[in-house]
Amino acid sequence: MKLYFYGGAREVTGVKYLLEAKAGAKKTIKILVDCGMLQGGPREFEENSKDFPFNPKTVDYLFITHAHIDHVGLVPKLYRDGFRGEIFTTEPTKDLMKLVLEDSQQILEKEFRRKGRDLMYSRKDVEGVLGLIKTVKYGRKRKLEDGIDFKFNDAGHMLGSAIIEIWTEKKKIVFSGDLGNSPSPLLKPPTKIKDADYILVESTYGDRNHENRDERKGAFENIIEETYGNKGVLMIPAFAVERTQELLCELNELVANCRIPQMPIFIDSPLAIKATEIYKKYPDYFNKEAKSFISKGHDLFKFSGLKYTEQVEDSKAINIVSPPKIIIAGSGMSAGGRIVFHEKMYLPDSRNCLLITNFQVKGSLGRQIIEGAKNVNILDESVPIRAKIATIQGYSSHADRKALYSWLENFDKPVKHIWAVQGEEQQANSLSQLVRDHLGIPSSAPKTGEVVEL
Repeated sequence: MKLYFYGGAREVTGVKYLLEAKAGAKKTIKILVDCGMLQGGPREFEENSKDFPFNPKTVDYLFITHAHIDHVGLVPKLYRDGFRGEIFTTEPTKDLMKLVLEDSQQILEKEFRRKGRDLMYSRKDVEGVLGLIKTVKYGRKRKLEDGIDFKFNDAGHMLGSAIIEIWTEKKKIVFSGDLGNSPSPLLKPPTKIKDADYILVESTYGDRNHENRDERKGAFENIIEETYGNKGVLMIPAFAVERTQELLCELNELVANCRIPQMPIFIDSPLAIKATEIYKKYPDYFNKEAKSFISKGHDLFKFSGLKYTEQVEDSKAINIVSPPKIIIAGSGMSAGGRIVFHEKMYLPDSRNCLLITNFQVKGSLGRQIIEGAKNVNILDESVPIRAKIATIQGYSSHADRKALYSWLENFDKPVKHIWAVQGEEQQANSLSQLVRDHLGIPSSAPKTGEVVEL
């Protein structure tokens, strides 16, 4: 059995793992776990356009952990290049994949046409992908081939996200996907797994801990109150899927309990608005707290002062509304979307605040801002930064160092090896060192292109 690290190795995005294993006496199959897009800057854009380092036609199955673009963004390209195997994921992930892949295709098509280049993939490729998907439930072990079984478990990272267990050749390998930051205002905690021979664990925050829930809520409340007092604009770049919905839950509670002043709150993202409608379809995936709130007749995603601005003219009209006000818009790394128009307008004013709650990859505009840039290029213009820049890591949907260690500590069967993946080099190495020092399990941070025999 061989495991190929084709992405997500010493980098957060572009996740791709290929498992080659025997099915029965003679047959060998290939299982690809995720097929994500690299995110960041021009280098990552060019890398996404290159041929895959494997032949998509030879891949038998594709397992999808969740619907963030860094895990699913290149699936239509995989289809375009000949993949016709079965795709397994959860039902909410299928719905969200349709949403994010159609949106990504439109954005990429505009960019590739602007550059005068052939499209990376078409709308028909997206439709082809959706036709290959078979949905699975959490917690049910299923047969894939002779001698190969698998199970999806709740990862608590976003709606429908999964930890994947695969049994093959008398060994068990666990792919953590992205593990959620528990306790979440909306989702259940990641499932604890008891045994494995091999583990791939995410390490996005493998070297640091987040604020706890009370601290992050208190910090959020203080930032809102300060911006309100300054008669400023609070801008929050947020991922359309998961982060926006969790922030809405948090704001709902703050508004309901009169903990923040009344002011207009805008969700300025068509993708986030559509994703929120998908979230409403799956209340069974929510935690007890969120379910209890709904059972009392409340709407998690609707409250006083909140306005959804799906149409362009409604988005432009936000500028007419006098501050104080809150604007939540995509993209989460300020790599595009409507947030960049608001940043261009409001970053030069010291009364305003930009609140970062997402991880920012190297090369992204958001990373430049939190690293202290005084001027940034937005929409081909140099924009001075005079607004306050604030960060709250506690709203990350990724588990922190302590939570990652706790999840790994739960495995009670001797583990042969743990690979720290989906983190930058420092974070991945730090988590690996922690595992070696305190759990006594061999651990490493693989490099892209590395192959191991299990």
